Amino acid sequence: MDFTDEQIERYSRHIILPEVGGVGQAKMLSARVLLIGAGGLGSPAAYYLAAAGIGHMGLVDFDVVDLSNLQRQIIHSTERIGQLKTESAKKTIQALNPDVQVTVFNERLDSKNIMRIFEGYDYILDGTDNFATRYLINDACVMTGKTNIHGSIFRFEGQATVFKPKVGPCYRCLYPEPPPPGLVPNCQEGGVLGALAGVIGNLQAVETLKMVLGIGNPLIGTLLLYDALNTEFRRLKLKKDPNCPVCSDSPTITELIDYEEFCGI
Repeated sequence: MDFTDEQIERYSRHIILPEVGGVGQAKMLSARVLLIGAGGLGSPAAYYLAAAGIGHMGLVDFDVVDLSNLQRQIIHSTERIGQLKTESAKKTIQALNPDVQVTVFNERLDSKNIMRIFEGYDYILDGTDNFATRYLINDACVMTGKTNIHGSIFRFEGQATVFKPKVGPCYRCLYPEPPPPGLVPNCQEGGVLGALAGVIGNLQAVETLKMVLGIGNPLIGTLLLYDALNTEFRRLKLKKDPNCPVCSDSPTITELIDYEEFCGI
């Protein structure tokens, strides 16, 4: 593609990288990434993906900006309290980079709308904070063959990985069954260090860019754990479960189910 003078200047630090260059920047401008959640993880991920020049971004969230969000959800601002998170994030993204086309989905993700929302996107960035939606996203990604860039945070710890269908394990290979209801509190109940969201959300953004560009060694088959209190990263190897009910050669789950009931909600 032909770049404008403004684009050459904007993306110059990418273009001079041998691993990226003009060809790679063109790939980013053509890429289509769907972010599930415009909160703690989705905020830094969306911000840096927009800055990088990801040309087509979808944002899924049904919540509104709350004062308590601003400790970690950096894509929003005090003046936007009460606004839909998707609309607030869209304003920030477009102010940062007008090259980016943003589509918002102001709806709760469920088994009825997820396939429609997934249409047209190649990469799914999971920034959700509940097990029901994580299982739903995972199963829909396996069924559609879309790459799932996963992240999660709690208190002072976070993790990130990439689930690529047919290549590596899926979320159910790592967590076959959800924990009993009430056993694992969410961030609202247990708290979270705000800056931790930036670390994990940016790792998700980096992994997304690597997948788009086809460079480096993405976290496929690897779970990266981060302990903020001890400034410690650990890598765990993940293997496909040959009996996984979703991604095995003989899956027993072939359609999306009632995930909230599945998770005991």
